Amino acid sequence: MKQMPARRTDADCTARDADAPAPTLRGTARVIIASTRASDGTYEDRTGPLLVQWLDGRGLDEVTKVLVPDGPDVGAAIGAAVNDGVDIVITSGGTGISPTDVTPEQTAPYIDREMPGVLEAVRRIGSEKSAAAVLSRGLAGMARRSFVVNLPGSRGGVKDGITVLDPILDHLLEQRDGGGHE
Repeated sequence: MKQMPARRTDADCTARDADAPAPTLRGTARVIIASTRASDGTYEDRTGPLLVQWLDGRGLDEVTKVLVPDGPDVGAAIGAAVNDGVDIVITSGGTGISPTDVTPEQTAPYIDREMPGVLEAVRRIGSEKSAAAVLSRGLAGMARRSFVVNLPGSRGGVKDGITVLDPILDHLLEQRDGGGHE
């Protein structure tokens, strides 16, 4: 006779209350700012500090930031982060439709398992404020053991990204490590 797994009930599922503090994350993060103007110093990086502050506040062991010009340097920075075993890799910028916006194309070769719902949620939240949010072409997924996500280069897009990512990062890392399904 075939053994059937025990049925789950709603009591088996737990979710953090919106008012409860976010659990401390363990691991490392790298923020990659994809901006030719910010990397050459002609434009102030306005999204990197938001991301670094948020990730530091989640208690990660190490959060680093790099600025690179749009194009192949984005892919090289993502590849370096994945090779370094960074747990969370967040890019900001290069997700639009201008000729130099190629962050998704630079990210795609590293992604082993896509998570389209992550950026669908970011675009949905953003589109409630600006119709242009649906033009963002970011990707999200696992690259080996690294979670990689492309956020827009605007402060609003990054804030929308944080809104989506904050409540799921702990569960995502737990699942990556084989937990979360007891």
